[in-house]
Amino acid sequence: MTTADSDKAFKQAEHRRERRAVKARLEFDEEPMPTKAFGNPWASEKDGKQWLAEPSPKLMRK
Repeated sequence: MTTADSDKAFKQAEHRRERRAVKARLEFDEEPMPTKAFGNPWASEKDGKQWLAEPSPKLMRK
């Protein structure tokens, strides 16, 4: 359905970014940022988009 193989690389990068931010904030005795601030699923390659070669009218209706 999508052209992206996997979200693995995206997830690894986002978790790495989160760990670095938490470590930096803890060095200054600050409160860590909330987990929701990292890893926006809509920014990944596989964000739920799909392509239908021949969509049926039933699938295209609301």
